[in-house]
Amino acid sequence: MKILNPFRVGLIGTLGVGLGILILTSIVNLATIITYIGAALFLALGIEPLISFLERHKFPRWAALVLALVVILGVFAGLIWAIVPVAVDQLTQLINGIISWVQNGGAEKWFTDLQRQMPGIINDTNINALTDWLQKNLPNITGQIVQTGVGIVSGVFGGIIVVILTIYFTASLPSLKRATYQLVPASKRARFSDLGDQITDSVGKYVMGQVSLALVNGVLSLIFLSIIGAKFPILLASVAFFFSLIPLVGTITGSVIIVAVCLLSGPPTAIAAAIYYIIYMQVEAYVLSPRIMNRAVSVPGALVVVAALAGGTLLGILGALIAIPFAASLLLVIKQVVIPRQNEL
Repeated sequence: MKILNPFRVGLIGTLGVGLGILILTSIVNLATIITYIGAALFLALGIEPLISFLERHKFPRWAALVLALVVILGVFAGLIWAIVPVAVDQLTQLINGIISWVQNGGAEKWFTDLQRQMPGIINDTNINALTDWLQKNLPNITGQIVQTGVGIVSGVFGGIIVVILTIYFTASLPSLKRATYQLVPASKRARFSDLGDQITDSVGKYVMGQVSLALVNGVLSLIFLSIIGAKFPILLASVAFFFSLIPLVGTITGSVIIVAVCLLSGPPTAIAAAIYYIIYMQVEAYVLSPRIMNRAVSVPGALVVVAALAGGTLLGILGALIAIPFAASLLLVIKQVVIPRQNEL
């Protein structure tokens, strides 16, 4: 036994370590699938408030589900049908404008003026160094471009998978919640169910609130950019809408892109757009966002920033999206579970 016991302990320990490595490796290999599932579940929770609203107005669950999905998919298809052709046309005009600017000598004149203004930076030595660097790294740049194209195709395929999973999760969300609650001991099931419903409701309201903010930014951007005569207003309004879906940095990133494109319409237009977005970001931060988002999640401002940065670092855009409702859920658990238990001690 003195010989067998060390062997048995070592064997069991080796099997345990191997099983742990196998689990971690499987998680890493399935990271993309897990991301799809997380995004679909997040979107399904965002659609649930709309279905609940229809159910409160005497719609059966199946009818509310079908109507909500038809409306959402119809609106999405309508936006694509209305925006994509115009956006492609305006993007084509933008590319043709840049090509014409280069061919007509405007780019050369602009470069010459810039070289006169900054002779210490833009000179023959630096230009030759940049040319040599581009020649040496051309294969890597080409490879990156190919990888970007593959990534776009994979993103489209992933988007289709997320849509299918979202429809499935939305349809089966009550049964999924009931199955999850059944895993909790009966003595604690009622309390766990109540907390679970509060958490899922807060996530759903957060998604709807973020979409509402993005919609406001997109509509107002379209109106203002059309008034000031900016080029490609529909394309730029689409940029404003989609970037506003990203918490914290989305609005400012989209605004910088829009102002940069407005330079094609002239410096006065770009300055007007910059002033507008500076004012809009203040209005969004102090008026729109508190009124819309405080009804969904109640999270201190500092914790919102920390949560969004941490989520973005760990999971990218998806992490930034789910970090704030996750922080709200954590605060809810602390307030309703941890603190009462501490007060009982």
